[in-house]
Amino acid sequence: MREAVIVDAVRTASGRGKPGGALSGVHPVDLLASVLEQLVARTGIDPATIDDVIGGCVQQVGEQSGNVTRSALLAAGFPEHVPGTSVDRQCGSSQQAATFAAQAIMAGAQDVVIACGVESMSRIPLGTAAIERDIHGSRLAERYPDGLVHQGISAELIAAKWGLSRAELDDFAARSHELAAAAGADGRFDGELVPIDLGGGRQHRVDETVRAATTREGLAGLGPSFEHPRYAERFPEIAWRITPGNASPLTDGASAALIMSREMADALGLRPRARFVASSVVGDDPIMMLTGPIPATAKVLARAGLGIGDIDAFEVNEAFASVPLAWLRETGAPLERVNPRGGAIALGHALGSSGTRLLATLLGQLEQTGGRYGLQTMCEGAGMANATIIERLG
Repeated sequence: MREAVIVDAVRTASGRGKPGGALSGVHPVDLLASVLEQLVARTGIDPATIDDVIGGCVQQVGEQSGNVTRSALLAAGFPEHVPGTSVDRQCGSSQQAATFAAQAIMAGAQDVVIACGVESMSRIPLGTAAIERDIHGSRLAERYPDGLVHQGISAELIAAKWGLSRAELDDFAARSHELAAAAGADGRFDGELVPIDLGGGRQHRVDETVRAATTREGLAGLGPSFEHPRYAERFPEIAWRITPGNASPLTDGASAALIMSREMADALGLRPRARFVASSVVGDDPIMMLTGPIPATAKVLARAGLGIGDIDAFEVNEAFASVPLAWLRETGAPLERVNPRGGAIALGHALGSSGTRLLATLLGQLEQTGGRYGLQTMCEGAGMANATIIERLG
C-alpha cells in the first residue's frame, strides 16, 4: 500500500459567524476559492495535476448548495477537468475529506487530492438546511420515542456524567483563549494562515474569535445557554453548566490540505511535511452524541499500534469544554499536550472547515516542538467521531 503524505495545510483566520463578522461579507464559494488558490500558489503545484478536490460543508443550502467545492475550485481558476465533491460528516466533514483523500491515494486510485472545507455561519445560520422540515422521519422516531436532542443538551449530559463542575469548564475555556492568544502573539499561527481580501485594500489575517482578555472570573458570570424546563424534567441530572463562554462560537472560515502519494511528491520535488499513519470513524450514542472521540481514539491507536503516551500533540475539537474534558478523563492523555495552541472555544468552529483547520494547527505544533506523532479527533452530530494519526517527516 502506498504512503499518503501531506505537503501543506492552510486556513483562514477565524471570523465571527454573525452579521458584521470579519468574513460575513465574503461568499462561501469565494472564501474557499481564495484558500485553494493560495494553497496551490504556496506549493507551486500545477492544479492540472490534481485528481480531485474533496470539501467538507455541513449546511449545504443556499449559498453553500449545489456542490460548493466544485464551485470554489472553478472560482479559484483550476482547470475545468478537475472534479470536486462536497461531503457532510457534520463537524468532522473536512477531517473525513482528508481521510477519503488519503485512502484514495493509499489504494492507488488517485495521486494528488486536495481536502478542504468551508462554513459561513454568518450567511447560512445553523439549522438552515432543515428548511423547517422534519429531518428524522417516523421510523427514527420509533427507535428514539423520547426524541433526539440538540448538541447543547448532549454537552450538558456529558458534564453531568463525568461530574465536571462549572469551574472546571470555565477554567478549560479560559485556558483555550490564553493559549490561542499567546500562539497568535508569538507568530506560531503564521505558517498556517492565509489572508483573505476584504476589498478596499483590507485583509483578514487575525483570528477574530480569540479573546485575549478572557478571565475565569468573567466567564463565571455568564448564564447557561440551553436551560429549558422540558429538558430539565427529562434529564434531572443536568445542572446547566454550559454557557456561551465554555462553548465554541459561531464561526466563518475555510481551510485546505494538499495530499499526495510519496512517489508523486518526489517526482514533483515537493517536501512532504507529514504522512498519514491511521484513521478511524465510529458511531456512538446519538443522545450523548459528543462522546465519540473516546472510542475513536482507542480505535485509531490500536490500528496504529501506538499508546496514548506515544502521541506528542493532540487536537481534540472543543465544540464544548465538556467534550475534551471527558476525553481527558477517559484517555489519561497529558493536558499539556492537548490543544497546546488553544482550541475551538477560542479559535472558532467553522463546522465544515474545522477538520482541516485542526490538521494545519497540528502540523505546525509538531514542527515547532520536534514531535513525531499527532492525533486529531472530532465529535460530530448524531453521535459520530473521526480520529486521525499523522507522523511528522523531517
